[in-house]
Amino acid sequence: MSDSILESPVRRPILGKVARAEHAPDPRGLAAEPADPLIQGSDADTAAPAGPDRKSGWTATPAARLIGGFLVPLALVAIWYQVTAAGLVPAYRLPSPAAVWAAGVDLAGRGLLGQYIAISTQRVLIGFAIGADLGLLTGAVVGLSRLADLLVAPTLGAIRAVPSLAWVPLLIIWLKIGEESKITLIVIGAFFPVYTTVAGALRHVDPNLVELGRAYGLRGTRLFALVQLPSVLPSVISGLRLALAQAWLFLVAAELIASSMGLGFLLMDSGNSGRVDRILLAIVLLALLGKLTDSLIGLSEKHLLARWS
Repeated sequence: MSDSILESPVRRPILGKVARAEHAPDPRGLAAEPADPLIQGSDADTAAPAGPDRKSGWTATPAARLIGGFLVPLALVAIWYQVTAAGLVPAYRLPSPAAVWAAGVDLAGRGLLGQYIAISTQRVLIGFAIGADLGLLTGAVVGLSRLADLLVAPTLGAIRAVPSLAWVPLLIIWLKIGEESKITLIVIGAFFPVYTTVAGALRHVDPNLVELGRAYGLRGTRLFALVQLPSVLPSVISGLRLALAQAWLFLVAAELIASSMGLGFLLMDSGNSGRVDRILLAIVLLALLGKLTDSLIGLSEKHLLARWS
């Protein structure tokens, strides 16, 4: 193997982990030297490059991000209140924020709001978990195998273009109107963002990094888990966040399948009865739940990136 591969300072932090994981001898017989930065990994190797820090300053503090995140929603609510209070839009078209709040309190008092939120969240999380796992597995196969890329990728690309509502009548016929059909539709929605990002990222993994991992005895799943997956981890997490957002989008279509509970059902039922206040309530709840679950993945992202850095 060439010296340029073994001595590249860009690869040292990751390759140091690979070497420690396998405890294999250096291909050039230099592993016994304790001062070898490839094995030991010095602080200079892992130090961030010089230059301005994009995350420095008051805007990067948690308090600033929290306050900044609330500014636009609060401004929108204030504008909404002013428009309804001035009578610029009829109440039957745009209820006031107080009317939407009262609708939520009414549903909560009857014990329905909590059930709707719980059942919708359960469907999303189950569908997301299954879809993300299948997307990661399929994306890994397609991204690492040229044959799978040739045979499978075109078909999956065509299926990805099918609108969510197009699956509804087929799933009703195949899986009836139970939970299976609803969760399956959410699985379809969560599958493709993860599959697409993982497959695309794995196609562009540095071949020199993979070659060096093989030189230390890594093969198959160990090579994937210790070298290839960490190198595409940011892309994987981005795919997971997209998949979770897609799962919430597909939830509404899923709960159109003869559902009697859930936020999608609340939207449909309120539309049929002309309850705009409940429609707006369901939209706000979907936005809040989507943001909350996305923030949880964001916290996991910081932990995973810190672990593999």
